Amino acid sequence: MSAIKDGGPAFPCAEMAQNSSTGETVTFQWSHTGVTLRDYFAAKAMQGFCANPDGILTTSTYEKIAEMSYVQADVMLAAREAKP
Repeated sequence: MSAIKDGGPAFPCAEMAQNSSTGETVTFQWSHTGVTLRDYFAAKAMQGFCANPDGILTTSTYEKIAEMSYVQADVMLAAREAKP
């Protein structure tokens, strides 16, 4: 079974620190805290699915909507990797 590609952090930020002996500010690697890009895409897809109360909510369970949201997120991540 392959690992799910999550796209990394949705809103990465560099961790900053100051060298106590020189006072120089040093930038470290990206911090990987918070929501992944996959989760962010899924949340946006779910928001769209649920925006029309006469649409998908009348024919699907909440579990199905959540599943479809992650399918949409995975498609969005694949499209993002395929871009030139």
